[in-house]
Amino acid sequence: MKKSLLILFLVISINLVYTQRSVTNFNNDWSFILEDNPNFSKENFNDTSWTTLNVPHDWSFEKGVRKGGDQGQGGGYHDGGIGWYRKQFNIKKESLSNINYINFDGVYMNSEVWVNGIYIAKRPYGYISFRYDISKYLKVGNNTIAVRVDNSLEPSARWYHPCGIYAQVKLIEVNPTHFKPNSIFIKTPSIQTNKGTVTIDAEFKGKTKGLKYDVKLFSSDGKLQDSKRVKLKKSQSTVQLEVENPKLWSPERPNLYKAVTQILDGKKVIDEIETTFGFKTVEWKTETGFWLNGDNVKLKGVCEHWEGGPVGGAWTKPILRWKLQSLKDMGINAIRPSHNPTPPMFYDICDEIGLLVMDEIFDGWHKKAPQDYGKQAFDEWWQRDVKEWITRDRNHPSIFVWSLGNETHSDVAPELVKFGKSLDSTRLFTSGAGNPEDMDITGVNGGSETQSFIENRRFDKPFISTEAPHTWQTRGYYRTQTWWRDNELPGTYELPDLTEKEIFFYEGINPKNWRNRKQSFNSSYDNATVRVSARKYWEVMRDNPWHSGHFRWTGFDYYGEAGLVHGGLPFNLFMGGSLDVAGFKKDLFYFYQSQWTKDSMLHMLPHWTHPRMEKGTVIPVWVYSNADEVELFLNGKSLGKDKPGTIWNEMQCEWMVPYEEGKLEAIAYVDGKEVKRTSFSTSKQPSQLKTSIQKLDAEDSFTTSYIITSESKDENDNLYPYGENKIYYYIDGDVKKISMENGNPIDPTSRTKSDFRALFFGKTRLFLRELPNAKQASIITASILGDKALYTSKTITIDTKQISILDYNPSSDLEVLYTTNGDNPETKGIIYKGAFEISDNTTVKAIVKQNGKVVLKMNETFGKNEGLFWGDEHSKDMWIGRGVNISAEEGILSGKAKASSDARRYKGSGFVRFDGGEGSITWYQENDGEAGDYSIRFRYMHNNIGELHPMKLYVNDEYIRTLEFKATDGWEKEWKFVPTIITLKAGANNIKLETTGESGPYIDELFID
Repeated sequence: MKKSLLILFLVISINLVYTQRSVTNFNNDWSFILEDNPNFSKENFNDTSWTTLNVPHDWSFEKGVRKGGDQGQGGGYHDGGIGWYRKQFNIKKESLSNINYINFDGVYMNSEVWVNGIYIAKRPYGYISFRYDISKYLKVGNNTIAVRVDNSLEPSARWYHPCGIYAQVKLIEVNPTHFKPNSIFIKTPSIQTNKGTVTIDAEFKGKTKGLKYDVKLFSSDGKLQDSKRVKLKKSQSTVQLEVENPKLWSPERPNLYKAVTQILDGKKVIDEIETTFGFKTVEWKTETGFWLNGDNVKLKGVCEHWEGGPVGGAWTKPILRWKLQSLKDMGINAIRPSHNPTPPMFYDICDEIGLLVMDEIFDGWHKKAPQDYGKQAFDEWWQRDVKEWITRDRNHPSIFVWSLGNETHSDVAPELVKFGKSLDSTRLFTSGAGNPEDMDITGVNGGSETQSFIENRRFDKPFISTEAPHTWQTRGYYRTQTWWRDNELPGTYELPDLTEKEIFFYEGINPKNWRNRKQSFNSSYDNATVRVSARKYWEVMRDNPWHSGHFRWTGFDYYGEAGLVHGGLPFNLFMGGSLDVAGFKKDLFYFYQSQWTKDSMLHMLPHWTHPRMEKGTVIPVWVYSNADEVELFLNGKSLGKDKPGTIWNEMQCEWMVPYEEGKLEAIAYVDGKEVKRTSFSTSKQPSQLKTSIQKLDAEDSFTTSYIITSESKDENDNLYPYGENKIYYYIDGDVKKISMENGNPIDPTSRTKSDFRALFFGKTRLFLRELPNAKQASIITASILGDKALYTSKTITIDTKQISILDYNPSSDLEVLYTTNGDNPETKGIIYKGAFEISDNTTVKAIVKQNGKVVLKMNETFGKNEGLFWGDEHSKDMWIGRGVNISAEEGILSGKAKASSDARRYKGSGFVRFDGGEGSITWYQENDGEAGDYSIRFRYMHNNIGELHPMKLYVNDEYIRTLEFKATDGWEKEWKFVPTIITLKAGANNIKLETTGESGPYIDELFID
């Protein structure tokens, strides 16, 4: 049967038999309010003043970053809170005789549902799908659903989490006799070259007498492979079918099949489900690692938070497909959603594009974050959530292993494994460094990165590196000196400096204003890390047969964990990805592409614009390529050829090039013939804006999306790599702004509310989503362009364009008026006709008019103290050799503990005081080394002579000892230290100081030496 005929048959069935399964998109036209009132659940409550929106929705992302944000550093200083959603929907009389399920793919967290004012149920876990049978609460005509989402207890995760209905909602109407949700389980117990056996388990709800069960198998092109029809005699059934010459599913060839299961009453179809599946064989061997379809395969994977990227947690399918395809293009073959399940569309896309999935259910099996699921609900809910997770996901061919937890340990582990295997015995179980003795496969996180671990490994079961390597890169930023996150750890592989002395001296923040040594940007030479470089770890896993592969931390940068690596505000995101949160590719992306892909590729770094660098300074120039050899040219002169090697520090082609302005060009050769070339030319000041549009096609219930990329260029179309001017957007028509993102970890501008976003190292993006039934849309982009510091030039250009997004023809010219003396350009503006010059410390103001209406108001300040900090080789000397210091005001405060800045000589943005009351401070510390003893000290101050202000010290909720804080002879500036020794476990640790009834001193910082 041809695919077109199959589709026609299904459509006819739906039209003829109203009782067949009907799925209604429930994403649109919700009313929302970020408040809490029990009256919001009532059937007839007036919600006309609420905001109307479409889900997916993430109110935390929309609100943005806030100093003191509820989620703390782990959540990138975003908020939580309580929000309500309401929706009206119509029910026909005939539907009341059927079963109606409301299905939610993801609501974070503690969701409660009411239908027509009647309470239905609660679901605590924010990362699980769920559904309710609401049939008996419905009535003919208008009905109301209300959803309360409670994120009042924060932080509820160790990274950024969304708030709200962040995934699809569907209303599913079925016959009283129907397939039980998640009950269909497709297995392929025998796969041979000429025949594949398929068994399909199914469970039925309702009366089955006199009914038949029909199963058909189709190939991806719609051809019928096999079918079977049996009488229904009980509430469950297993049928066996066969497929001739089955095509195997793999990342290279993601061949998919489809099972159509039907319940028949005579010739009428009363329920039907289509299930995608695939044929593959998986083996794990202790000595040789992972085997897929009989081939020994290295798992080249990434870890990925649901929130990594430009939308917070509110992913639509088109944007999620763009994200996953971007990672696939880097060469990965596997992904680990960390540390929670994702909405089903994630697995659908992985099935289709070919990504193996290590599907993970929990971060911890007990409390890890102060108010997380482990604390709030795990003991009562884990079985229901594990059952939903496995039964929902087990038919996806992309899922090759189950992961039950991450950096956690508990006696519940054997029970988790046993229960999981009762739901799916076809896959093995692992965890990210959690109870390895109870797992089928040993998973190890960051501890697997050290030389001592690799060379002394002892396993009696297969091994996978579930979270490695940890390396950091800031797109567009370079340093030749190696940077270790927590200083160099013992037992690590060598990572030597690239030059004897540092040659690059720019920073996002003046080092004098850093809160700690972590507040540097991180070099894109693959020399900023916790323990190992990306290059060395690829060599390690490639060359050790027992090493199944790795999931690097991470694919994309993500919001949150801003204090862990980057020292806290103004940093609000984590830069461990191969792509930044805007989806711009870092140099690291191209390293992996050079090792993991076959199509000819060539990438060169760094850029070749260094206006403050002395001529002749020797710069390491790297080229990543999978060609046989690469030749480098500077201003037309060959600097010789180099071949990409297999040893880690030879994987890049490398030249030491004395700097001079001009053109740097690389040419790649295969068999002596040119296959690729790339070049940089030294850029002048930015004078034009290049804008490009990427369209992401609509699919399923999601509308089309657009990615608008802006880049700063000079007059010769060269990228200006330090571009940091603001790009303003005026959006007109049937599109909604999702966010503006540039990848800058310290930019405080609202991603959703502002009308501008600054360039970050020359690039920024606007993300748009079409509204339902969109007809036309356009944007106006505008920018006041120039070197922020006026170092290369004092010339300023204003660039303005109108760009069609959707079937729009601009009908008028744009007019720009500007001032340079502080005057309002609306009243005293000069008509912009071309570039002009300004002096130091000038603010240029401008407006953009369309048809006489002001559509954009802009300003940009220029001067020697603006923009990036430019220093010298001694700018960071004050931070040499210092340990990790964590500000007290960045901790989690309880009781009377409160942040203050009413003193002197404190570090960071303030300190914590108790003012005669009782309370506590809790710090979070990730221990990247082995479990062991660490020296810590608390910086404090008080002037209560004779008083010790004893405070209890807890580590991971276990009481350690009581510390005494003697008077320091001051309440204003005399800070001293109380030292002690504690034992930290590998991975996440909590350190708490708590008063004992005698209040506490001022606490400034925790130092871990």
